[in-house]
Amino acid sequence: MPNTKGSRTGFGNTRRLPSGRWQARYTGPDGHSHKAHVTFDTKGDAESWLSTVRTDIVRETWRPPTGAPGAKVLTFGDYAEAWIAGRLVRGRPLADRTLEHYRTLLDTYILPTFGGTPLRYITPELVDHWYAVTAVGKPTTQAHAYSLLRTILGTAVDRNLITTANPAKVRGGGSTQRVKKVRPATLGELEAIVAAMPERYRLMALLASWCALRFGELTELRREDVDTKTGTLRIRRGVVRAAGRTIIKAPKSDAGSRDVAIPPHLMPLVREHLLQHAEPGRGGLLFPAKGGGHLAPSSLYRVFYRARDVAGRPDLRWHDLRHTGAVLAAQTGATLIELMGRLGHSTPAAALRYQHAAQERDVEIARRLSAMVEVSE
Repeated sequence: MPNTKGSRTGFGNTRRLPSGRWQARYTGPDGHSHKAHVTFDTKGDAESWLSTVRTDIVRETWRPPTGAPGAKVLTFGDYAEAWIAGRLVRGRPLADRTLEHYRTLLDTYILPTFGGTPLRYITPELVDHWYAVTAVGKPTTQAHAYSLLRTILGTAVDRNLITTANPAKVRGGGSTQRVKKVRPATLGELEAIVAAMPERYRLMALLASWCALRFGELTELRREDVDTKTGTLRIRRGVVRAAGRTIIKAPKSDAGSRDVAIPPHLMPLVREHLLQHAEPGRGGLLFPAKGGGHLAPSSLYRVFYRARDVAGRPDLRWHDLRHTGAVLAAQTGATLIELMGRLGHSTPAAALRYQHAAQERDVEIARRLSAMVEVSE
């Protein structure tokens, strides 16, 4: 004859309902009585469920059930706000531009779907569907949004706020292939670009190329950072723009603080630029805006876009000039460590790309040498 009586153990109790199913109830660490959100076929099933709850309490992973007295359901939106406010990278708060980027990804792509969803209700199926319809046609944005979602959920798992595995399981979701393969400018194209730019910007384009400098590094260069005797530039700061503000800051890594040797053929132009276009005083900007202060990207791009069209390279972006300089440096036979030092890279991955690009150019050079022999024959 089946057992119809309830029981009380050292933790919780079970009882049989008029329907014949079994209910489990227990008193939680919060002092309130809680019951299982479902009923069970057998008494054994109900007791097994109580055992899992007891384990959660012992492991300190227990959370009050949804709707319990005094319980607050922790939504993804609430947790994401706390996460972004307290996020540290190498012991430091998020950089301004990173914070702005994360804020845009959250507000535009993540919170509209998951903002009001309790953390523990986010499943792999929900994440898969979200990924399939998010930032369609924008693979880089899609990858960045997914990576941020996965990281936030991963932290929640580490904090035992999600007691299962990370529900963000899209294979390859956080990676994207480069949509545009950069083709570095040739020396002839670079010469045409520089010639087509106003005089006050010519040295800037040359240093971006031959010294492989970033836009933010160039626009924060000052007279005191230029050593005309040794022919070097001291890169110690950069300019970033976030939330409509111009921010001067140190490089992201120690490798970014570096001295960059200026190719000797540029030194006469450097001295001439210092005389004609740089702001006065040791702290004067090397490439100021016309009205003074830091040069805005839009001001430079207006003249650069016209110049690249003259050179027949409408595909070339300003940052591609840095890529050009990196490939030129690699073509001189610079080692990986030397490239990393010149470019301000803390890891070899990026510098390796330029070495590979230089090898591709070397193959093209060899092909053209053979073509010269064929013509002479």
